Amino acid sequence: MVRPRLSQISLIFACGTALFSDGYANSVISSVLTILKRKFGADVISTHDNNILSSLVFAGTVLGMLTFGYLSDKLGRKFGMMIAAGIVTLFSFLSACSQGAHNSTKGLLAALSAFRFLIGVGIDAKYPCGSVAASEQSEEEGVAKNTQHRWFALATNSMIDFGFVIGAFVPLVLFWIFGTEHLNAVWRGSLGLGVVPAAAVFIWRLRMEEPSRYKKDSMRDTKIPYWLIIKRYWVRLVAICITWFIYDFITYPFGIYSSTVLDSVAPTGSSLTIIFGWNVVINLFDMPGTLIGAFVVDWLGPKYTMITGLLLQSLFGFFMSGFYPSLKNHIAGFAIMYGIFLSWGEFGPGNCLGLIAAKTGPTAVRGQFYGIAAAVGKVGAFVGTWAFPPMIKAFGGAASDRGNSGPFFVGSGLAILSAFITFFFITPLNADGMTKEDADFRAYLEANGYDTAQMGLKEELDTQVSSDKESMEYEKKEAVKVEV
Repeated sequence: MVRPRLSQISLIFACGTALFSDGYANSVISSVLTILKRKFGADVISTHDNNILSSLVFAGTVLGMLTFGYLSDKLGRKFGMMIAAGIVTLFSFLSACSQGAHNSTKGLLAALSAFRFLIGVGIDAKYPCGSVAASEQSEEEGVAKNTQHRWFALATNSMIDFGFVIGAFVPLVLFWIFGTEHLNAVWRGSLGLGVVPAAAVFIWRLRMEEPSRYKKDSMRDTKIPYWLIIKRYWVRLVAICITWFIYDFITYPFGIYSSTVLDSVAPTGSSLTIIFGWNVVINLFDMPGTLIGAFVVDWLGPKYTMITGLLLQSLFGFFMSGFYPSLKNHIAGFAIMYGIFLSWGEFGPGNCLGLIAAKTGPTAVRGQFYGIAAAVGKVGAFVGTWAFPPMIKAFGGAASDRGNSGPFFVGSGLAILSAFITFFFITPLNADGMTKEDADFRAYLEANGYDTAQMGLKEELDTQVSSDKESMEYEKKEAVKVEV
């Protein structure tokens, strides 16, 4: 049983590890923006430009999630994953080659912004394709029932967080190599290396097959009864959407601005080595959260693991807000508390939201269900990215303690709200939950007059019919032999 189990787990990771590219792309742009600001000056690379570059990738992800959510259900998980990997590979390379006409800085930013948008389409096309396929692979034969949630979390959210760490570390290494005299090589190399994981996953997935759940319960070749689905699942979907919106509203602005925040907390004039180094340290704090959470989630269940993470995150956020004046001049203490704040977010909603979204809806529309929830989350990230500067200004500005501590207070309050929504509106998930949900969904459709005989892939149905015929013929021959 060891070999089949390892083979099945490797398929879960083949589906989910492409999310490493998501973490890398979202993390590396923070350091790239810091480099561009140092190179061209804050008056040339304005806060407005920062927001556009940081936000455009989220706009692309919303488009990618919604489009590929549908394609994942109607054309297949593998089709979506392969196309997404190709998009990320191409536009990661083009981002590194961004150039303005006559070396114009504004032209450079415009090109980089356009490519970032297109990378976003490919990056988060992987959510409704790769994550959904990973969730379905986690309930295949060969995966122990008490580890199904764990492997999904490790193959998806842990990969995203690892991408954040590497996305912070690569610019630091390139800066060590090239130094302040060759900042172009640092930021272009940082973006260009995003090609490697995307291309590697593309090759890994070439021989993959569709998950068994998709083969059996897909509505690829029949009409999807959206009204029946909405009536059954809308409350669950809305609850997941709101909690995902809140999570991304908190997490992405804090993560994207980590090097910027540290730039203001570190002594004035600190070198990029210090800024990037502490940025790596902060992102590393995500890893214990997601890894420990992955082993807890099968024990507590996704619902209560998520609530635990949210409440502990809010506790540390309130501490950061209240004691900011004491932390601001001690970069080590600030980085540790800030990292723990982010880590609890990964322990709870980071690991559990994708898991809940993937395993709550039926296989027939799992890609669309997941894609809608994740897209709403990215809208939260988009809103949060733009809301942070005005929020800081409303609290007193970046030069004041209240201005810098205010977002932690807001984030903590939202985490508590998310915990309440999770407790009252999100249902617990058990092992083999998708199998049971698909059976209940079929019974619900049949009770409402929908013909479920057409569900499943046509070639799979033909194979089943052929197998049944062969079985019947064999039984008839055996019966004749008995009579003789």
